[in-house]
Amino acid sequence: VQLQASGGGSAQAGGSLRLACAASGRTFSSYGLGWFRQAPEKEREFVAAISRSGGSTFYTGSVKGRFTIARDNAKNTVYLQMNSLKPEDTAVYYCAANPRESFMSRPEGYTDWGQGTQVTVSS
Repeated sequence: VQLQASGGGSAQAGGSLRLACAASGRTFSSYGLGWFRQAPEKEREFVAAISRSGGSTFYTGSVKGRFTIARDNAKNTVYLQMNSLKPEDTAVYYCAANPRESFMSRPEGYTDWGQGTQVTVSS
């Protein structure tokens, strides 16, 4: 599956952004989906993931209660709504597809990655 992320940009601390990741292919609903981020000179880290049906979601602790992941299988799109943004959320955000819906919080569970979209939060 090919993934194309969009929606990044700049925001003030406390503001909101919504990322979208559109997928090509007819098997979108057979993938778990995740968002990861990578800040300069840091390793890529897990942000959020959602199961094939959308019935289960997972978040890293630092974004829980502020970010929401959702998917629309009819539109082949996964979203990341980011509220109450903080400067430490600044990073390049990547969407990714997990065909076996395993290791959902780890990069090695994902086989296809989007190109990344920059999110910058200023204080």
